[in-house]
Amino acid sequence: MGTRLLQRFLPIVNNTFRSRPNLYLHGERILQVPTNFIAVRNYAKGKDKGKEKKGKGTKVEINPAMMSEVVAVDKIQERCKAVIEKLKDDFAKNLSLRSTTGSIESLLVKFEGKEYELQELAQIVRKNPKTIVIHFSSFPQVIPDALKAISKSGLNLNPQQDGTTLFVPVPKVTKEHREALAKNAKALYVKCRDSLKDVQNDFIKKVKKQTGISEDLAFNVTKQITAMCDDYQNEAKSIYETKHVELVGK
Repeated sequence: MGTRLLQRFLPIVNNTFRSRPNLYLHGERILQVPTNFIAVRNYAKGKDKGKEKKGKGTKVEINPAMMSEVVAVDKIQERCKAVIEKLKDDFAKNLSLRSTTGSIESLLVKFEGKEYELQELAQIVRKNPKTIVIHFSSFPQVIPDALKAISKSGLNLNPQQDGTTLFVPVPKVTKEHREALAKNAKALYVKCRDSLKDVQNDFIKKVKKQTGISEDLAFNVTKQITAMCDDYQNEAKSIYETKHVELVGK
């Protein structure tokens, strides 16, 4: 009996669900279930989009002919090269693992508002492999400034004063000395990097002040100035990394 009733009832339920899929059987009651759905597409957030795009930019092609319509390309290159040469010169003079007479001779001393090489103010001789002697008999008044310059040179020197003469022991190359030199190398590199950034900003300002040029040209030249200065910054970084390896021995 129960089976017959079920067989008669099932077609009714099936037909009901086909015509009205939002109904379902629950005991003896038919309840209506909402079937309104909203399709939602998940989009990447702004910061995620940035992550996806990061690293996919194309290299900016430098076109000196185009740049020269707006700025003096040779001036950009001249200033950047001067900054790079100064970095090389500073590394050579101030970051020697062994203090040499030459590195001390070229040490810059600020005296009465001007900078002089130490050899212009004193007589420098190497007494023996372990000692350098600096005589200030002609300019004894410069001794305090010379001592300050020596202490800040990064050469790990500890001069001893005797009247108008400084006796400078040549230090051994220790791990601490290497680390101190490496720290000074980084400071000089950061200074160089900032100077290159200044060159970049100076010429970008010149572009922005230009009148009578299209926005597209100004935009493209600005990008190329940045790319050109980035190349010099990469060169400076390479010089620093080579020096760092030389100093720390790794």
